[in-house]
Amino acid sequence: MLLQDVLYKVSIRSVSGSTSVEVNDIQIDSRRVKQGTTFIAVKGSASDGHQFIDSAIENGAVAIVYEQIPASIKAGIVYVEVQNSAVAAALMANNFYERPSEKVKLVGVTGTNGKTTIATLLYKLFTRLGYTCGLLSTVENQIGDKVVPATHTTPDAISLNALLKQMADEGCSHVFMETSSHALHQHRVTGLLYAGGIFSNITHDHLDYHKTFDEYIRVKKTFFDSLPSSGFAISNADDKRGMVMLQNTNAKKYYYSLKTVADFKGKILDNSLSGLMMIVNEVEVHFRLIGEFNAYNLLAVYGAAICLGEDKQEVLTALSELTGAEGRFDYQVSATEKVIAIVDYAHTPDALLNVLATIKKLKKGFEQVITVVGCGGDRDRTKRPVMATVACEHSDKVIFTSDNPRGEDPAQIIKDMEEGLAVAYKRKYISIVDRKEAIKTAISLAKAEDIVLIAGKGHEKYQEIKGVRNHFDDKEVVRELFELLGK
Repeated sequence: MLLQDVLYKVSIRSVSGSTSVEVNDIQIDSRRVKQGTTFIAVKGSASDGHQFIDSAIENGAVAIVYEQIPASIKAGIVYVEVQNSAVAAALMANNFYERPSEKVKLVGVTGTNGKTTIATLLYKLFTRLGYTCGLLSTVENQIGDKVVPATHTTPDAISLNALLKQMADEGCSHVFMETSSHALHQHRVTGLLYAGGIFSNITHDHLDYHKTFDEYIRVKKTFFDSLPSSGFAISNADDKRGMVMLQNTNAKKYYYSLKTVADFKGKILDNSLSGLMMIVNEVEVHFRLIGEFNAYNLLAVYGAAICLGEDKQEVLTALSELTGAEGRFDYQVSATEKVIAIVDYAHTPDALLNVLATIKKLKKGFEQVITVVGCGGDRDRTKRPVMATVACEHSDKVIFTSDNPRGEDPAQIIKDMEEGLAVAYKRKYISIVDRKEAIKTAISLAKAEDIVLIAGKGHEKYQEIKGVRNHFDDKEVVRELFELLGK
């Protein structure tokens, strides 16, 4: 492909050399550059691609796309100055991979909580309805029934377009994708054509990155602002920012709700460990998922399926048979004492509150709730005492422990959680840095039919300590300990 074709729609400031040069590949990582590659120098949060221009040329780059003029200009290399390298990378990836989002029905899901469950349920639903589908999620990426490991909630623009092309080439008709605030802010999804977008909810998260809640909301909203008029936008009417999200969209607007009049209206009749009994747009349905938060997720999925032209009855029938995403209210019951251990990805105060509120509704009255919870390192510190307070307020016993400490001292993270806890809660919790020991203690303390919640990591099969990922699977640890302790 010629460079001039790859640069279609990119806002160019200046060019040195001929854009009719042949391009074999495009990269934002200089280490992946080979002969015939165009290297795009993007300013990232951790490093600046402009520092690696010389190394990219050494590796065989024939063209350089940049924002800041390089210190040295090499003969025989095409230099293209652009307004914004991140935007340029996304548009160029879209062109290079032949606009793959236009060959599938792409649906993006954004919000603080529920993204993974909604995207996964949509993938499972449309697969069950007979389509070949793609999934881009935190847990995993899937092309049909083939699993492709996920590294970020949303991959970088080049990897994303390459994946979408692979999905289109392998016959996917629909692709369901988590669209994170980071991806929106870093323009990883710029240039993609969405058939529709879904908003789940918004609560305090990622403030280490976005700095203010208003900025976080603004970034999420840009997703709906950029949807085409041919697409649909579905929002949660019960979230106080649900209306705001859609106020400037050109897409057709729809709302789902449990509490008010909406296009996709739900009512919970029963919520137990066997699932949810609900009325959805006047049809009574039993779902295998548990909890009010999943009632919202199901309504969002139902709404998207209807907007994509599927039959209401077929959708509800298929949805009633589905299970959720791994590590989302994922529970197992011990053999003898019937202790319930729930593993959940809840890593924000709101998500933790949702899970604990669900557990409270499932209780018969006498069971203890024992919560094991930590907070991630190198992330928003302001939520640590809030997480601790939510856990203590809604549990009988709490154990503070490590989550993914990353580069931080896990003991210090726990101290941050303890900071500001009300005196009344001091007797409720103990701190155990070692996560396995913390889970062991919780299960040891549990009596017959008690409920142990292990929050924070969910589907993750590792624990990241000092930059090293060590194997750690909450579900696996629970199974081992149930057996070891004879529960």
